[in-house]
Parts: sequence; structure tokens; C-alpha cells
Amino acid sequence: MPQIVVGNKVDLATDEQLEKLEKYFTERGYQYFTMCAPIAEGTQEIINAVAAKLATLPPIKRYEKEEIPAEFFEKNADGKFTISVQDGIYSVEGEWLLRILQRCDLDDYESLQYFQRVLHSSGIIDALVEKGIQEGDTVEIYDLEFDFVP
Repeated sequence: MPQIVVGNKVDLATDEQLEKLEKYFTERGYQYFTMCAPIAEGTQEIINAVAAKLATLPPIKRYEKEEIPAEFFEKNADGKFTISVQDGIYSVEGEWLLRILQRCDLDDYESLQYFQRVLHSSGIIDALVEKGIQEGDTVEIYDLEFDFVP
């Protein structure tokens, strides 16, 4: 991942301090810039460097929405799931839940929102609360692990 380091408030540092900082970061392969934000000194150079770095990044992966057929929900209408607690980790399992999880791209905001709605509408969140889950406890759904936030 490309990185740029910016030293701000350079007007408060000595030339020796600035040289040490620049040497430290450039020896480690970082582009180093200085700026003084109140007077916008150095900002254009930083903007140009950031734009150049962004231009080198690969395109953002986009996924087409995949509609889940109504038959899927009818087949899985029972909505059975199990919750077990071991060493403070709440594990949720259900065959239908695994299939939904496999179809969700959790890096995609809309897919993540959809999965959260499924957890609520299926009663999983309520069941976790009944089991005594607290904010910050770990929830595990197959290979997905996250901290519980009510």
C-alpha cells in the first residue's frame, strides 16, 4: 500500500530536526513532505503526490447485486440456527445462514447491511441477547468473527 509521510508545523522545528525526520523516512522508502497548514505552505505538493499515488492504485472491486430468489427463503423458512458459547465466544450455526454468508461480500457496504438485517430479522440477535451476550463479546458465524454491538 503506497504511503506518504507529512511533517506538519515545520515552522516550529529546527533545520536539524527537519533533516533528521526527512532522513528517517526517506531511508525507509517513504515519500516525505513538510507543510505549515495555517499558511498552506507545502499543501499543493502533498496534493499532487497523493493524486499521483492514487492514480497507481488498482481499480476498486465492484460487485453486481445478486438477487436471492424467493424460493431460497421459502426453502429455508424454518430459519433454524444454534448458538453455543465456549470460552466467551458465541458461535452461531445454521445451514441456511451459511448459504447466505457465502453469497455476501462483506467488504461491500450494501451486502454487509443486508447480512445485518438477516441477523436481526431471523431472531439471531435476540437469541444472542437471551444467551447473555454483552457489547464487545465475540460472535463467530462460520469463518466470520466480529465484536457484538447492540
